[in-house]
Amino acid sequence: MHFFEEKRKEVMSHIEPHMLEKMFEYLKPIDTIWQPSDFLPDASRSTFFSEIKELQESAKGLSYDLIAVLIGDTITEEALPTYESWLTMVEGVSDNEEGGWMKWTRHWTAEENRHGDLLNKYLYLSGRVNMRMMEVSTQYLIADGFDIGTGRDPYRNFIYTSFQELATNVSHRRVASQAKKDGDTLLSKMCGVIAGDEARHAKAYKYFIEKIFEVDPNEAMLAFEDMMRKKIVMPAHFLREVGLKIGQTFGHFTDAAERLGIYTALDYVDILKELIEDWHIESATGLEENGEKARDYIMNLPARLLRVAERMKNPMLEYKFSWING
Repeated sequence: MHFFEEKRKEVMSHIEPHMLEKMFEYLKPIDTIWQPSDFLPDASRSTFFSEIKELQESAKGLSYDLIAVLIGDTITEEALPTYESWLTMVEGVSDNEEGGWMKWTRHWTAEENRHGDLLNKYLYLSGRVNMRMMEVSTQYLIADGFDIGTGRDPYRNFIYTSFQELATNVSHRRVASQAKKDGDTLLSKMCGVIAGDEARHAKAYKYFIEKIFEVDPNEAMLAFEDMMRKKIVMPAHFLREVGLKIGQTFGHFTDAAERLGIYTALDYVDILKELIEDWHIESATGLEENGEKARDYIMNLPARLLRVAERMKNPMLEYKFSWING
């Protein structure tokens, strides 16, 4: 085990300069990137209360399921302290506090931090949400942490983040589209810019794994297979409400997303296909026998998952969230 840890650290050191070169292709300058206040009513203006009234009128048109998904997405974004502390524990990241990996982790966290700030304030102003119930769920999610099956392995962690950033891009993009249909152009713009951030971050994590495949293809392939056998769990899989056990709310949140077509089993398959293509899995070289078997498993997986997804029934609306007023 010690040998593999040292090899991982060696690979992380090798790709760190490449990552530093590319870092600001995937992150935007702090002084010029959007901030939550660019979208929200300004309390210093005389129009503040009329802007809030307009915001609340638009929010009235949002469906119950869309509000539920938006709250779940917001709580997920607000659990950022968990994600940052998890990334700093990845093998090879915190070996050098001033190194490129820690620089990336801090800058990535700083960009992501704006998402929860923006959505939380919107939901507070919308009047549609029982904020205390939502805040309790957020505190629970941070306190409960998560177990995503990656350990401290950078390969598994960056495969996870590649998948996860693509999934959050899909979710925010679809919420933006649905909000526009429901007549809330402000929310649509908000979720659109968040989706744009997630797309850039996904490119970064995919690039990290691409570089790992170049120098350690067999271990990278085994890590990819392992993560897909375990299935990629969402970071909010421990989501719960007051009085419920860990994870009890998560299924209801994903049901709402499935009903609206915000994020579905088919999207999971599409993301897997994208990663297979972007990482050139089919044509990867330098594999040992176990790596070849892992590749076979990965290449056959989309068709298997597609058959399962096509048999799934759309869940019915039955559950009432404590987060939503009325």
